[in-house]
Order: sequence, then C-alpha cells, then structure tokens
Amino acid sequence: APDIPVIDQAYSKLSNSITVEWRAVPGATNYILTAQDGDSFVETMVKNSPGTVTGLKPATLYRITVRSINSGGKSQPSPFRKVNTVLAAPILSVRSLSCDSIAVSWKAVHMAAGFSVSLMRSDGLGRMLKQNTTNTSLIFTNLDPGTLYTIKAYAWNANGMPGDDFTYNQRTSPNAPVDVKVAFNSGALRAVVSWMPTEGALTYSVTVSSGLLKLRCNTSSASCMVPSLQCSSEYYVSVTAYNDAGSSEPTDAVSLKTIPCAPVNISIEEDEPGHLLVSWSSVSLGRYYVVFVKSDDGLEVHCNTSYTQCHFQSDCGFTYFISVFAYNKAGQSPLGDVFNYTTAPCCPSDFRAVFISSDTVRISWAPVRGADLYETRAAGGSAEVLCRDTATACTLSALQCSTPYNITVFSFSEARGTNTSCAPQHVATAPCSPEIKNISKEGLSVISVQWQPNNEEAMYVVTARGEAGLWHCTSTRNSCTLMDLPCGSAFSVSAIARSPAGQSLPSYSIPLETAPCCPNDLILTQVTQSVTNISWSAGRGAQTYVTTLESQKGQAKCHTLQTCCLLGCITCGTNYTVSLRAISETGLTSSCTYQGYSSSACCPSGVKLYRLSNTGIRVFWRASDETINYNADLRGSKGNFSCTPSSGLSHCDITKIPCGDVYTVVVAPVTDKGPKLTFCPKKIYS
Repeated sequence: APDIPVIDQAYSKLSNSITVEWRAVPGATNYILTAQDGDSFVETMVKNSPGTVTGLKPATLYRITVRSINSGGKSQPSPFRKVNTVLAAPILSVRSLSCDSIAVSWKAVHMAAGFSVSLMRSDGLGRMLKQNTTNTSLIFTNLDPGTLYTIKAYAWNANGMPGDDFTYNQRTSPNAPVDVKVAFNSGALRAVVSWMPTEGALTYSVTVSSGLLKLRCNTSSASCMVPSLQCSSEYYVSVTAYNDAGSSEPTDAVSLKTIPCAPVNISIEEDEPGHLLVSWSSVSLGRYYVVFVKSDDGLEVHCNTSYTQCHFQSDCGFTYFISVFAYNKAGQSPLGDVFNYTTAPCCPSDFRAVFISSDTVRISWAPVRGADLYETRAAGGSAEVLCRDTATACTLSALQCSTPYNITVFSFSEARGTNTSCAPQHVATAPCSPEIKNISKEGLSVISVQWQPNNEEAMYVVTARGEAGLWHCTSTRNSCTLMDLPCGSAFSVSAIARSPAGQSLPSYSIPLETAPCCPNDLILTQVTQSVTNISWSAGRGAQTYVTTLESQKGQAKCHTLQTCCLLGCITCGTNYTVSLRAISETGLTSSCTYQGYSSSACCPSGVKLYRLSNTGIRVFWRASDETINYNADLRGSKGNFSCTPSSGLSHCDITKIPCGDVYTVVVAPVTDKGPKLTFCPKKIYS
C-alpha cells in the first residue's frame, strides 16, 4: 500500500464543499477524501491534489482525512484537519416597490452574524450600492426606473468569514408614460392612443373608462387602438407601463369626448300647409344640429341650429327625406334613421263641370302631384254625393235638380291621406223637368199648355213637334199658348226649363192632335131631280166625312169614308144649307160650312107633243111653278132644236124640223148658269 498522505491545508469556499491540498504520495494512483461530521461522513475519490469533498452541510465542522490508494491497497488515513464549511447563501426575495426602489428580503441563515447586500446596474453603468445589515431585509432607493439591476448578497459568521453569495437580477418598474395623445376616429367610433415610450417598459395598458364602463387595450408598442366606443360619451384615458417588475403609476387621465349620438324622437309635422316642422330630442354632448331635407326631385336644403327644431318650406305632393345630425368638436354624429315625409297631395286645379243631364254632372280636373286617388264630394240638397276614382274625372249622378251644390275634389295619397284644405266649387244643377198638367184647346189652332212650376227663375219652353214642323211658346209662369197649329196634324208636346245653370230634361211628352182640316173644294152636282152628288177634296187628318143638306122641307145626310157622296130625297127648287164635318181617326171633328145650295126647279109634268105641220111641233107641259121658265129641247139625228116660251106660258112651238126623223124631246127648267138639266123626262117624237 502507498504511504499516508500529509494534508497541507483544508478550507471551505462553498457552503457544501471543502477543498483539501496535500503532498503527492509516490505510487499512489488515487486518493480518498473523507469529511466526517459525528457519525456521518462523506467520501470522495480524486486523482490528485487538490481535491474537493462536496455534498456537505453549510456552517458545519468536519474532520477531513486523506488516504492514498494504489493496486496494493489503501494507506491509513492522514492526520485529520478540522474545517468549518462556510455559511449558506441567503435566498433573496426581490421586488420593485416603485419605479425607483427595490426591496430585498431573505430568510435567516444558520450561524450568520450579518449580511452584505450589493446592487449595481446590470449594464455596468453607475456606481455599486452596498449595504451590510444584521436584518433580513432592506430597500434600495433613488434607482433608475425600468432599469435591470444585479443584486448580490452573502452572510458572514462571527469570525467575519463570508459565506456563499446569491445573485439576483431585478428590474425596477417603469415610469409612467408621458405625452399621451388621443386621436379619435369619429366614423369608426374608435380612438388611437399614443405616448412616448418609457424606459424599461415591456408592455402598456390603456384604460378608457366612462362611469362603470372600462375598456382596456394592451400593447407592446407606443400606441394602441381602442374600438367600440359609444357615442355621446365622455371617456377618461390613462396609460400604464408594465415590465416584469410591475406597473407604473397610470398617467393623468386625458378626457375624450366622442361624437354625439344620432338624434332620436324625431317628429315631422306639417303645422300648416307649406310648412314642415322637424323636431327632435336633445343629444348629450351635442353642440349644434344640422337637418338635411331632400325632396324626391333631388333638391336638398339644410338647417343649422343649436335648438331642437327647424322649420322648412314644403310643397304639396312631395316626399321629403329627412335626416338629423348632431355635431361637436369630435365631429358628426352617425347617420340615424332617415325619415321620409310625404306632404298632402296638391288640390286639383283646372276644375271643370259639365252637365250631362239635370241630375248628372261630369267633373274633370288636371292631375296633381302626389295624388293616388281623388274623392269628389257634392254637398247640397238633402244628401251628400261621393265619387272616388283614380282618374282625373268623375261623374256625379243622382243629384237633385235645380239645387246649388258645393263640389269639392279632394286628393288622396296612401302616405298622407286626404288633403282637406281644397276649396269647394259652387255649381248649380240644371232646372227640374216640368210636369205638364193639362192641355186645352182655346181655339181652332190655339192650344193652351199648363204645367207645374218646380224651379226658381226658370224660363219654360213648350214645344209641339210633329211632321208639320215645330211650334214653340215660352213663359216664366205655369202656362203658355201654342198659336197657329195646323189642322189635321199630330204633335208630341213637351216642356223644358232653362236657367243660367243649364237646361232640364224634357218633360214626358203628351200627344196632341188637332182637328182635321176642312176640305178646300166642295162641288154639288144634281144627278136627278131628287138626287144630288157632293164631292170634295180630302181634308188632312180626316178619316170620315158627314155631309148634310138641310132646308125647311127636310134634311139629307151622308156619312162616308170617300170624298164624295150621293144625297137622295132632294126637293127640287129648294134652297139648302150645305155643311160638312171632317172626323179624324180618334173622333176629333171639324165642322165645315159652305155656300148654300139651291136644287134645280122641278121638271114640268104632263108634257105633250102636237104636230103643227110636217115641219113643226108644239110642246105642252104643266109648270110646277108659274114663275119658272122652261126650255124645250128637240134632239134628233138630223139636228137639234129648242124653243123657250114667253114668261108665264107653258107651251112653245118648234118649226122647220126636218121630216122623217125620230126626236127626243125634253122640257126642263131654264137655269141661270151651268149646263142644262138632262134628268127631266124625255118624250119620243117621230
């Protein structure tokens, strides 16, 4: 075995180890270091000197021995040395109390009589601060904010022997940022907060508070965007810097007033036609308001006011789009609700009323802006007449005739309703149709017509209409007379009423027939001594005729459809009155009188012929009246002969008659005019 080593020295630099130095032993390949503390020990094998035994307890007295080893075995332990391990290092707890101070604390160290703590900037700038203390804590002040410091501490024992040291890097908390600025984006309702970077700050926190509401924004840069701000709000903005040591004091709050909210409770009223009143509720933080009014034709106007209402001129039938904005230094409020207001449609113009009849009027007007529907209302009489239509014309029927009406055309729109400000038009209906009560004949061609007057200030016109033409009469009363109506004609009689308002419908027609016309020509021809033929021209309107010959001796009458008639039982030599009645199909009669008629004188009786000679003859007769003159006619193939006796004689002679012939002899009364009578009895003479 090798020789026993001799320890030159043994010492402790660390609290868990002791270093031993010895002289080398020839032939030794290894050495065993032993540290014994009472019954426990720690061994370590090393190659050569010096060697260190580790795993020891701090501040403990150990007996140190060394043995050499080779292949032959181990030597005996060397004489021991007593060595104390140094004190353990204090375990520091370090924190930055503020931006310029660091607090250091530790637990008590076994066998420590005091402690030494030093502090220095980690970048080597500045001086080192060192403090010795018997306490277990201390505070370094007047440090640089946000700066990394290296802190070293160790304990020493009663002999002043220092123990292990403990190193700790600690940064002071940052200083509060400066030059805080707030840029507000009114359109996006967000703010960008910026500041000057502060030394040692790793991150920043921006706090935006308004009442109980707090918004935060964290960033590592020198600006931060805070979204979702509320309108009409005042926020207080502060910035706090952070690093691993803690936070700075928040900056002084910067006031941020956002844009005002869009005005609400907007009401639009047309306080009078042509004037719009726009009002709204006051908006917090709003300094003034601008109202924009744009009509549907593209024209836009605006009103700038610090009050909560604005007046605008408006036109009928327009739709206005209205928006209200509030303003302050931050900018314009967001766009709120856009209201549209449609004014009442315009009142119809170019009003025209045309009467179709006395109870029907057609109303027309020019179309107006904004009207979807028109309502025509006629007020007057006992009832109100309504008409609704989308067209610009309306026919009002069932009106009362001869009545003044107030006719109003109202325009209507679905958005606004009816424009009730339209002025009425005064229209009077045409007169009522008169009712013919009676038609009476005042004369041959004179007809009186009576009616019921049912209008005020009306002129009545009566018309008789027939194939013969038109006849009129007028009156403002209840009757008038039709003059010079032709006979034998059929008429339809009607009446109308006229006034400045128009003309009534015609009354119901009353048929009228005038008496038939008397024949213009009447001819009486005596056919025989007791038969007379009467003929006449046709009388217009007559269907049958009754002719009468009347004398003191009697009457002869004939009723016929023809225009001639034979009357018998005529007394010769008698004066007759001649009358004719023309009778229409309906029984109307015209009595016609004519010049008197005298029947021819009576034919003589007892006619006898006496031969005077071969060439002469005497004719005898008995006269019916001695005052009558007679004429005798002798007619034969060889000639005609006649004789007329002197007055009072009842015979005459005819001479120079050719012999050998047959003659017809007629004795007839002599007439003043006209042809000779041929109906007296004839005698044959050879």
